[in-house]
Amino acid sequence: MKAVVIGATGSTGKFLVDELLADAAYTSITVFVRRAIGKQHPKLIEHIIDFSTIDSYKDLVVGDVFFSCLGTTLKAAGSKENQTKIDFDIPETFARLAKENEVPSFVLLSAYGASTESKVFYSQIKGKLEDKIAALDFEQYIIFKPGLLLRQDTDRFVEKIMGSLLNMFNSIGLFRKFKPLPTALLAEKLAKAPKVLPKGNHIISLDEIFSFG
Repeated sequence: MKAVVIGATGSTGKFLVDELLADAAYTSITVFVRRAIGKQHPKLIEHIIDFSTIDSYKDLVVGDVFFSCLGTTLKAAGSKENQTKIDFDIPETFARLAKENEVPSFVLLSAYGASTESKVFYSQIKGKLEDKIAALDFEQYIIFKPGLLLRQDTDRFVEKIMGSLLNMFNSIGLFRKFKPLPTALLAEKLAKAPKVLPKGNHIISLDEIFSFG
């Protein structure tokens, strides 16, 4: 299979690229990035692009499965407008191009609580993206909806505190549904999904991810 990835420099995407490179089932991995990811591999194809002109790269968006791991926080984006561009506009544009180029499978890294009905801005745009891609009618559409992620060397204070609290509660049998998920493990599950799931739409929720595959 030939894979395409956006979000390859992110906390989950970087592990996903490593998983795909190590997996014999994937013969090539194409990544679209703003800056070089610093990896060299015979299977890796890297396109450093201007994300404001994505349509101009349409002919490069080809393969068997597209992985979307792109996302940010409101703090990092600086405004809701910028966060919408990163979390919705860019993935939606790539999804459209992938569909036009007949990429059969799309794997979306979304989030727990994503819904257009949510009162939370982040959850709203994630839900909007899920629905927009669903409307494109890929042969295989897989949505992962994890909860709190354990990011390697994170500098997010709230994330560290929540992770510690949830681990403590989990140790005494509480809130196990919300067990923090290491991004390396999430990447492993993402890479496996297109290989083991049939055609159609699939949602892998936070309480299913650990046992998936």
